[in-house]
Amino acid sequence: MMSALPAGGEFLLRPPAIAPFVPEDFTSEQRQIAATTEAFINNEILPDLDRLEQQDFELLREKLCRCAELGLFLVDIPEEYGGLELDKATSMLVAETIGPSGSFAITSSGQTGIGSLPLVYYGTAEQKQKYLEKLTSGAWIGAYCLTEPDCGSDPLSARATAVLSEDGSCYILNGVKQFITNAAFANLFTVFAKIDGRQFSAFLVERQTAGLSIGREEQKMGLKGTSTAQVILENVRVPVGNLLGEAGKGHKIAFNVLNIGRLKLAATVVGAAKGALAEAAGYAGERKQFGRRLIEFGAIGEKLADMSAALFAAESVLYRVAGLLDARIAALDRGGDDYYQRYQQAIEEYAGECAIAKVFCSETLAQVADEALQIHGGYGYIRDYPVERFYRDQRINRIFEGTNEINRMLIPTLLLRRADEGRLDLWPRAQAVKDAWDSDKREETGQELLTNVRTLYLLLLASVRERRGEQEILLALGDMAIDIFALESSLLRVRRAGAGASAQKRSLLEAAAVINHFEIAGRLRQSALRLNAYGSDDPEMLPGQIERLCRCPGTGLLAAKRSLAAATGEAGGYLF
Repeated sequence: MMSALPAGGEFLLRPPAIAPFVPEDFTSEQRQIAATTEAFINNEILPDLDRLEQQDFELLREKLCRCAELGLFLVDIPEEYGGLELDKATSMLVAETIGPSGSFAITSSGQTGIGSLPLVYYGTAEQKQKYLEKLTSGAWIGAYCLTEPDCGSDPLSARATAVLSEDGSCYILNGVKQFITNAAFANLFTVFAKIDGRQFSAFLVERQTAGLSIGREEQKMGLKGTSTAQVILENVRVPVGNLLGEAGKGHKIAFNVLNIGRLKLAATVVGAAKGALAEAAGYAGERKQFGRRLIEFGAIGEKLADMSAALFAAESVLYRVAGLLDARIAALDRGGDDYYQRYQQAIEEYAGECAIAKVFCSETLAQVADEALQIHGGYGYIRDYPVERFYRDQRINRIFEGTNEINRMLIPTLLLRRADEGRLDLWPRAQAVKDAWDSDKREETGQELLTNVRTLYLLLLASVRERRGEQEILLALGDMAIDIFALESSLLRVRRAGAGASAQKRSLLEAAAVINHFEIAGRLRQSALRLNAYGSDDPEMLPGQIERLCRCPGTGLLAAKRSLAAATGEAGGYLF
């Protein structure tokens, strides 16, 4: 069964052999979980958001405990430890539904994601027995301590140290961790440090341990209701039994947990984007200028249509990746002590796709929040309007869980490494395309944009092979891979969801496809021209072919935007 599943990065070579998961596939049970979560956010979080934004951490702890009572901390926890162990699609749906709550979404995500998952995946039975129930009940809050003042994007250069005590009973930790979410009130810290300054490792550190202290709260641009502070370690004695995973293998914990963290962030920002779009649509439907509602003006309608179509693509990307993870995890044999090792390998297979989701969805939120504020005009700059918070809060999403630049370079780096190892037949296919091009025996690519840009990617990849380690080239390769995946995800969803939809729904799906086709084709063209100019042996040769292969005339584009704008206004927000 595993062999039938697509390999990570295979989307660059051929269409998927199996249909991807789309939001229209959600079961009634999944939708009920989302409805319960939405009611909690609307009834118990949003009314108290002003107090939470003022860092009322006592109230925040109460809200987190309420979250736990509803079972929202159990979604990713194994059944043997009292959890629900739901699939990734459901986990992402819950994260998305919490997304519009801003600071609370990040706090709760820190608890259910990087605050708990290292223990779930790498903890011993004794460690799980000691700590997991405390975390899932909300009695304890977790925090993840990886970043340091002098190392953010390069965590393996960490300076925090761990030295085994003379009697061998504990490790003595020293160092400073920076930008730690939930620091002010966390009870259990997953701390990364180098044993003897060499072996990068992870440790479970309790708050009351002597020598552990918390720095001042950072004064942030956005997410003002979250706690973000330094965690300071001064001769902190941690029992040897609190070493998480193997000594010297902390990089596996750090990077593998971040794969899910990136996908969960993508889900959270999709939810936030839906919230921002709802604010924009509601305002445009009520505000009048020149005797007409804003939504009646083409300039405003176009913004709403573009926001809705971009969000449709982001949502399609998010749940396609979740579906890929679920399919690979479902194929695993649950027997054996190495189950979670194989589980992590299944997730790691799609590390590139998780990075794609993080980048594409966070930049979609940036677009949506910016346009939502613009639609509000001067009022969007005033704190009385929720769109001001959406705008401030969104900016950090392109920085944490790995900056978008790091993730952009990670995507092609992972794929090219697999190609070099022979795990992905990228190089043979790219060379075949280039050889055919050079010999003027070009294969017929057809008129479909997706087919054409796949061919173009392989052609350019072969041309820049000798310079593939240069960052500017990696960034351009990453941009193209992201947009190819997003284009395909959107198209596959339109075809699948449209098959059983009403005529009106099909028309709106097709409108979203037309808009995304046009926008993504334009970005692909620019990325391809940039890549060709940077790295091709003969940059004069390909521009004409780039124009042809990225051609998207946008037939019916204006009608598509007007119909999607009208439907978005009528729905008061996102309508798919």
